[in-house]
Amino acid sequence: MKKIYYLKTCDTCKRIIKSLPNTKDFIFQDIKEEPITVKQLDELHQLSGNYEVLFSKRAKLYKEMGLKDEKLNESDFKRYILEHYTFLNRPVIVVDKSIFVGNSPKTVQAAIDFLANE
Repeated sequence: MKKIYYLKTCDTCKRIIKSLPNTKDFIFQDIKEEPITVKQLDELHQLSGNYEVLFSKRAKLYKEMGLKDEKLNESDFKRYILEHYTFLNRPVIVVDKSIFVGNSPKTVQAAIDFLANE
């Protein structure tokens, strides 16, 4: 499976997707229009190893809700991601059994390198 979870209104997501080679076979899911399901999140969790990696601590709501002052556990991260799309660290790029989460330059470059060598 080749899939990208993203926000179509996010300039960072658009820039990253544009920089990726060979995306014609990908399924694109705008998580605002089509929220992530429990099953999809569980699949991402299996690939990434934990929910915290999938959780965005840069989300505006993270600060607004005072979550940065709380000690969150794995079930909290999962619940918040399912409650509101903004908590998913994006983009999430899935290529079969490989996953690239977030927009750090290192992650983006790893995804670009991986796709270029496919």
